[in-house]
Amino acid sequence: MRGPAPASGIAPRTARHARRAAGAVASAALLLPLVSAPPASSAARPGTDALQREFAEAAAEYHVPQSVLLAVSYLQSRWDVHGGAPSVTGGYGPMHLTDAATALAAPSPHAEPGADARGDTGGGGTRPHEAAPPAPSPAALPERLRTLARAAALTGLPAAELRRKTSANLRGGAALLADAQKRLGLPASGSADDWFGAVASYSGASDARAATTFANDVFEVIRAGQERTNDSGQHVVLAASGSLAPRTDQVARLGLTTPPPSGAECPASVSCESVPAPYQKLEGSDYGNHDVADRPSSQKAEFIVVHDTEATWEKTLQLIKDPAYVSWNYTIRSSDGHIAQHVPTKDVAWHAGNWYVNSKSVGIEHEGFLARPDAWYTEEMYRTSARLVRHLADRLGIPLDRQHILGHDNVPGTTPSSVKGMHTDPGPYWDWAHYFELMGRPFHPTASPFSGLITILPDYEDNEPVYTGCEKPGQKCAPHGSGAVRLHTGPGENTPLIKDVGLRPDGSPSTTGVNDTGARASTGQQFAVADRVPGWTAVWYLGQKAWFRDPWWAPVSVGAYGRAVTPREGLKEVPVYGRAYPEKEAYPPGVPVQQLVPLPYRLSAGQAYVVGAEVPGEYLWAGNFDVAAHKVVRGKDLYYEIQFGHRVAFVRAADVVVRPSNR
Repeated sequence: MRGPAPASGIAPRTARHARRAAGAVASAALLLPLVSAPPASSAARPGTDALQREFAEAAAEYHVPQSVLLAVSYLQSRWDVHGGAPSVTGGYGPMHLTDAATALAAPSPHAEPGADARGDTGGGGTRPHEAAPPAPSPAALPERLRTLARAAALTGLPAAELRRKTSANLRGGAALLADAQKRLGLPASGSADDWFGAVASYSGASDARAATTFANDVFEVIRAGQERTNDSGQHVVLAASGSLAPRTDQVARLGLTTPPPSGAECPASVSCESVPAPYQKLEGSDYGNHDVADRPSSQKAEFIVVHDTEATWEKTLQLIKDPAYVSWNYTIRSSDGHIAQHVPTKDVAWHAGNWYVNSKSVGIEHEGFLARPDAWYTEEMYRTSARLVRHLADRLGIPLDRQHILGHDNVPGTTPSSVKGMHTDPGPYWDWAHYFELMGRPFHPTASPFSGLITILPDYEDNEPVYTGCEKPGQKCAPHGSGAVRLHTGPGENTPLIKDVGLRPDGSPSTTGVNDTGARASTGQQFAVADRVPGWTAVWYLGQKAWFRDPWWAPVSVGAYGRAVTPREGLKEVPVYGRAYPEKEAYPPGVPVQQLVPLPYRLSAGQAYVVGAEVPGEYLWAGNFDVAAHKVVRGKDLYYEIQFGHRVAFVRAADVVVRPSNR
């Protein structure tokens, strides 16, 4: 989703090796089944223990066990302070005290005016979608998005201080926990086990299942322990507690609803409900807002696509119920990781703007905003999403790698005219490295540093490329960690950026815009090496040699082993496609032939691109509301998915040769 957003300040980042080690500890705590293990020992550097002391002081002031305060904060923010900038749902500071009024003016999610998220010109359900309804007033926001005001009332501290001052923010969080314990009629016990109900209340969840899931995750953090150096260089340790016996029965005192089993396709370790999207006949031949199918019997899902909503949870759920709008399979709430499933995985949701990808993917929306206001998500949302993706990948046979787990910004246009309108979420601030760590598939070297392929792997928090347009066009965004690196035409910071002729047919260079994907390589993506000079690496990208700064003392890539395609001998160049459709001879009578139009790029002789999936030429004809008339057309042509630029693309197998990277 495109859309400007307010920018905010961010604190300095810490050393690469310390964060990488801590990330491994964090990922171990999530793996299913959850395994308890103490954090690795590490000595705090002098002057970096102030935050630890502030946690202890806030816990003591409000008589909250320090382990509880630390664990709640970890699942909300991983103890990061973000320079006082708010999260994607208006949460501030390590305790994620919420004031979401700044997010109310968010643009509509999923599609610009007139855009077609279905991505198919074959007919049926392709009319422009209506604009989103107006945002509610701040007073109409749910309580979970207004906790900062309650913390101000409990502590007597000004709201501005709770936003910007870390010690005040911790006091606010401790006060909320203590108040919840009091309202439950429970004593301020020194045992963490006695605070399960208060922790469940902190999530802001409206149903018992979601509140319990959040509290279970908090207590798993207490059980396993955590250790991390945060974004302001503060080292924080939560020692492992080993066995615990939390009072899970306390959740009943919260008076929350207990919905019946939803039947949603989710792992048992998450909170999940069913909020169905309507499959409904509309005026004329139109219908919405998805297609009933029979996957995997009809087609195999190859991809999981990660989106952000560009709207609040409440607004997003309102939109999914509109049959004239678009659809997606799941939405995940940021504050507590709660999941709603809208479209069964057997059916085809209209989410990616590319019909081929839609018909072979599952789309997951995450409550948040690409660049507004500061693009950070809660740890609980990352963890819950990782569990869901891992569960779906296992059940649907989808590999856990960046060729199959795509961002919406990695989905290609279908024709030259559609390239400009493709979406750019979840954007450069999505932490792909942490996400894959939580799935138990961390990125790491699989070959020597001098191999023919590389995996992009910058340190998220140290890597702060300049972006513009978060708040106003051309205006610099505040410094922020990023999983992306910028690509140049030569080995130098002052050389122009790589051109993307699909986005700019006039041949002008790409820009530093936060929504400009023309010269961007992202964490986990793999490319073939084209050249190297000291401090710089070049890869093949959109038909060009693209350079990024990659010094040996602070590398942003690691060696990789894999397969790459090059044009067959005798071919100077081969076309690149945004979808893998069958040859025209494969279409039966009654199914309109889909023209296989090349994108405005070429794969030239002497260049190589990393191979993802090998897929058959396939087209789902779903031209009307009558499911019985739908057909899957399969041809003889095979295709390779390749990492061609920031987005993936497809080439015909007959046009290329596949070689392992060590040849």
